[in-house]
Amino acid sequence: LASIFPAVQRITGVEFFRAMARFHVRANPPRSPLLFEYGCDFPDFIERYEYARSLPWLADVARIERAWLDCYHAADAEPLRATVMAAVPADRLAELVFLPHPAVRIVRSSFSAVSIFAANRNEEQTDQIQADDPEDALITRPAHDVVVRHLPAGGATFLTRLIEGSPLAVAVSAALEVAPIFDLSASMAGMIDAGVFTTINDGDPQ
Repeated sequence: LASIFPAVQRITGVEFFRAMARFHVRANPPRSPLLFEYGCDFPDFIERYEYARSLPWLADVARIERAWLDCYHAADAEPLRATVMAAVPADRLAELVFLPHPAVRIVRSSFSAVSIFAANRNEEQTDQIQADDPEDALITRPAHDVVVRHLPAGGATFLTRLIEGSPLAVAVSAALEVAPIFDLSASMAGMIDAGVFTTINDGDPQ
């Protein structure tokens, strides 16, 4: 668990983390010989753990760390290229349907989980973080390296809808409904750079 959740351990300290982990292991012993599969339910355990209530964002930090590991072990696939998008006729853009990369993960949080995660995955000193600012994380693996990004306003809704199979126009509408400042151009460029999708279906039978 310590190897899967190093940021959580750094936040809580080794002794607190080991005590919390022991309670978790007793309640949820490993059932697979593949150790990287263990700990999927640890974030939910943290959320219920009485002694972690003073750190309400800790479970979401753990969810990002778990998503990081799942992303790392996901199947390989060639990300969608910008040239493929550029070749789609303008009158077909609204109906585009995207196939997600096997490694893509999204974690939504009511807290500054992305900033807290980033600050505690290394030993560098960081500025003070306002923990109650909502942040959504996009975890992907472009060029074989796992990358965690902070999604802009509406970005999580937009990408979630696309990953679920909604056409581009529907995803944009959903994003604008929750965030009127949603920037489609920036989000499209960001999802290509992050390698969120592998292919598109533009509805053309040819």
